[in-house]
Amino acid sequence: MRMYDIIENKRNGKMLSKEEIDFFIEGYTKGEIPDYQASALTMAIFFQGMNKEETVNLTLAMAKSGDMIDLSGIDGKCVDKHSTGGVGDKTTLIVAPIAAAAGCKVAKMSGRGLGHTGGTIDKLESIKGFSTAISVEDFINQVNKIGLCVAGQTGHLAPADKKLYALRDVTATVDNISLIASSIMSKKLASGAQNILLDVKTGSGAFMKTLEGSKELAKTMVEIGNGAGRNTRAVITNMDIPLGHAVGNSLEVKEAIEFLNGKADDDLKEVCVTLAANMISLCFENDIEQARQLVLSAIDDGSALEKLALMVEAQGGNKEWIYNPSLFPQASIEYELKATESGYIKKMDTEKIGIASCLLGAGRLKVEDSIDYSAGITIKAKTGDKIEKGDIIAILHTNNKDFISNAEKTYLEALTVSETKPEKEPLIYS
Repeated sequence: MRMYDIIENKRNGKMLSKEEIDFFIEGYTKGEIPDYQASALTMAIFFQGMNKEETVNLTLAMAKSGDMIDLSGIDGKCVDKHSTGGVGDKTTLIVAPIAAAAGCKVAKMSGRGLGHTGGTIDKLESIKGFSTAISVEDFINQVNKIGLCVAGQTGHLAPADKKLYALRDVTATVDNISLIASSIMSKKLASGAQNILLDVKTGSGAFMKTLEGSKELAKTMVEIGNGAGRNTRAVITNMDIPLGHAVGNSLEVKEAIEFLNGKADDDLKEVCVTLAANMISLCFENDIEQARQLVLSAIDDGSALEKLALMVEAQGGNKEWIYNPSLFPQASIEYELKATESGYIKKMDTEKIGIASCLLGAGRLKVEDSIDYSAGITIKAKTGDKIEKGDIIAILHTNNKDFISNAEKTYLEALTVSETKPEKEPLIYS
């Protein structure tokens, strides 16, 4: 088999066989196939596309390129949740403890934030002592003991995806549904969960900007998961508005704690209850309304908050921080950002708000960048709210006064203000 022939076949619009895909992924992972041939194939895929069978085979080959985590040692129904990334997206911190309190076994591997999107691992590491570096054996033992573990991704998880993504990023071949879906799902399949819930974000703060593109991506990933024998479901949620009112690592953990204490904003509550109910429904095959009642009970009786505290303690953190969030370090500067005009907030460019948070020190532009856990934004006015010139519309949290000017400018540029109140957009699209 020759790589030249595989490139030619896809260039000419032919379907690639499983053997051809396996040959490519194995050879490229080992370094036997050069970047120039791999980039030629990804460009051919970009223009010619892949059908369902090809996409499933590509995903499986990428998943098997490294460690395939075996979760058969977990006693019970195991579920994982993945978000395609957004701003203020602290849903894992909320829905994972709720699902665990309802009896699911939540075994989740998460990543760090990059660019305008935040990472669950960064948020959890804002808790002093909390460790996400866990062996697979300890990972499984913790899930069996308390029903919940959120760990960092092993470096040997889907190494083919890591190489391919870096190549696609510099060859203008990122924006292809089959390549995006296989990248996400290869890591999910390698992580081992039998039940997978996908939170596909859509809008200005999401990777997929249009609802049509988000639906296509969601359907493709569900087909991949089910085709690989996993019980997979997707929920498409709105990221044209930041989720909740906190953007930034420790700020979002504190907002998650407030949620689990029964103090939730309407938008965050609607999204998180829907996601948690779907996780429970996947595990136990009950209908969504029954699952929603289990979600609300886990919040009301405090069992979900207790699960979060137990996970923090098990992974080296101080669980008292969960019961007393004032223990989180505060940024030395809290700058009141004021409205420059009156009217209704018609639109928020959520990506720009995420960038503003990064400019304050809460995010990283490169993987090796350090972050300030206490930095971020508290949003005081959101889409649909009426504001007057001079009103405080956000609090900028930072430890460096030099960061404020650019962050303020970026935040204000993200807002569109009009004289008329905009129609409310749905939070759950599909």
